Amino acid sequence: MSQSKTSATGQFVRRLLLRSALTAEEQDALLDLPGRVLQVGRGHQLVVPGNPVDHATLLIDGLLGRYDQMVDGSRQITTLHIPGDMSDLHSVPLPVPAWGIEALAPSTVMQVPHQAVRALAAAFPPILMAFWRDTVTDASILAKWTANLGRADAAARLAHLICEIGVRLEVAGLGRRERFALPLTQGHMADILGITSVHVNRTLMGLRQSNGLLVSGGFVETEDWRGLAKLAGFDPEYLLLENVYAD
Repeated sequence: MSQSKTSATGQFVRRLLLRSALTAEEQDALLDLPGRVLQVGRGHQLVVPGNPVDHATLLIDGLLGRYDQMVDGSRQITTLHIPGDMSDLHSVPLPVPAWGIEALAPSTVMQVPHQAVRALAAAFPPILMAFWRDTVTDASILAKWTANLGRADAAARLAHLICEIGVRLEVAGLGRRERFALPLTQGHMADILGITSVHVNRTLMGLRQSNGLLVSGGFVETEDWRGLAKLAGFDPEYLLLENVYAD
């Protein structure tokens, strides 16, 4: 297996192990998942709503966004995927997705055939449960984002986004919650937060003054992470990071 494939599946195994107990044999089986490695540019559509897919997309490097497309062409980004995430494991049982997946930055992905994922799940029931928990985690994140869109103001929404991604990257060993790479444009942030790019800019300026939040050059840094978390009402429990379950 190539170094890129080994890195990709290794990152994915580490993500699954956050929530599931897997034997060495089961981990090796996951590491042997086949796939095609692709490098794509920002804006590349990896999954188009309504178009059938026969593979799941594992992110090796970069940043992906899952989104819903409106009738007028506008969109809402409903989650961000960081390296190690299988961004559309949901497509294995439902290969005609209602959502889309776009590269929000230059990214390297591995396309894993649905057939291989299904065979692995059938051969190893604990892996099937690990996959299930992984999709439950995505659903939990989606529920939190939905609640923030409906009930939180722009500053709290943006603060919550920064806190969430910081914690997820820190747990994955890809940064610290106080400083990490996040190559989002203000347009992307607008599509996440449900506000205009101008409103994003004003909100960033306000959080810079109140919490020392600096978003520049694809990096995020804050002098007052605890204050940012308090403003957001951020509690990482919904990320389901605390418990490892045995099947």
